[in-house]
Amino acid sequence: MIIYLPTMAKRNVVIYPHEVLKKPTKKVEDINDNIIQIIRDMWDTMYEDDGVGLACNQIGEPLSIVVIDTSVKEGVEPVKLTLINPEIIASEGKQVYKEACLSVPGVAAEVERAYWVKVKALTPQGQEEIFEFEGFPAVVVQHELDHLQGKVFLDRLKGIKKRLTLEKYKKILRQIERMKKEKETV
Repeated sequence: MIIYLPTMAKRNVVIYPHEVLKKPTKKVEDINDNIIQIIRDMWDTMYEDDGVGLACNQIGEPLSIVVIDTSVKEGVEPVKLTLINPEIIASEGKQVYKEACLSVPGVAAEVERAYWVKVKALTPQGQEEIFEFEGFPAVVVQHELDHLQGKVFLDRLKGIKKRLTLEKYKKILRQIERMKKEKETV
């Protein structure tokens, strides 16, 4: 099974509130050479940016693909997968985990998610498989599948927690914009 073939084709991660992150992705109809190259680029991008998961729309491609590698977290069963057209078909329990996102830099917040999920997806070879995840890998899978539905973890926050996190994020966005302008003038 091809999981990761490095090609050093890092792509830029799209930053929230970019429109591609707010819309549901399209199902992959044909796993062709272009799709395989996008998957390779996703792996390279995720690793270069020190992520544990990445959804395809995070690199500007509105396709239903995620890559996940939880092996960087100690004490967790490592999961290293590419999931095409994934969907959660069952879930149980609850857990709260502090989440962050490559597309929402500089902020993190506790999010409640299912403790265990069962996911149906295609592999890069086009085979439909069922996967089960629990604990941290379940959080990562749910986080990435939210992206495919046009949601970021901020959308799961409520009340004062959401307001404070969004205020902090807006400050970070202003800092990013200032840094971009400074780079342009140099």
